[in-house]
Amino acid sequence: MAEVLSSVEARLRSALGEPEARAAMTFVGTDRIEVLRFLDPGQTPDSGDGEGAVVRYATLGMSARPMADPTVVVPDPDRGPRAELILSVRAGLADTDKVLHPLAVLAASPQVEGLVVSAGASLEVGEPLWPGAPFSSVLVGESGGLVPDLELAAPLEPVRFLPLLPMTPNEAAWKRVKGAQALQERWLAHGTDLRDPLRGSVALD
Repeated sequence: MAEVLSSVEARLRSALGEPEARAAMTFVGTDRIEVLRFLDPGQTPDSGDGEGAVVRYATLGMSARPMADPTVVVPDPDRGPRAELILSVRAGLADTDKVLHPLAVLAASPQVEGLVVSAGASLEVGEPLWPGAPFSSVLVGESGGLVPDLELAAPLEPVRFLPLLPMTPNEAAWKRVKGAQALQERWLAHGTDLRDPLRGSVALD
C-alpha cells in the first residue's frame, strides 16, 4: 500500500509540480486520505492574476486499495480498479480550499460505501463543495488527460486520475435523465468554463 501511494504521489508531482499544501483526514473504518493542493505551473499566488491562476486539488490514498463490487462477499485484495480524484478551479474567486473535506469524503466512499467510482458517474456531496458554491455534486470525467494513468506491477490494475466536474443541481438532475455525455456536450456547445467556481447552470432544454 505504501509503495503504491509513493508512486501515485510521484506521478502527481511530475504532472502538477510541487504541492503548496496538504491536509490529511481519517474516517472511521478507512485508511488515511490526503488532499494535495497544487497551483497551476507558471502562476504564482501574488501575481495579481487570480482569475488566470488555476488551483488543483488531488486526493492521495483512495488508490491504496482496489475498489470492489459491493455484492462480492470476499473482495480480491489486489485486483480491481484504483483511482484518485482531481478538482481544478480558478484561484482567488471563492474560498475553494474548504473543498478539502468534501474531496476526502468522496475519496473514502469506496471504502465506506462500497462504491466503484468511474467516468460518467455522479457523486453527491450533500452540501456545497465550498461556502457559497452553487455545486453540491460532481460528474466524474475520463482519466488520462491532466495526469496520465499510472501502471502498476501485475496483477494490480493501473491507477486512474479522474477529474471532477462540478454540477449545479439543475445540471445534475438533467444528467440523470439525459446522461453524462449529453451534459458534457451541452457544456462544450456553450463554452462553459467548468473551472469557474462561481458559474451558473448551463442553458438546459
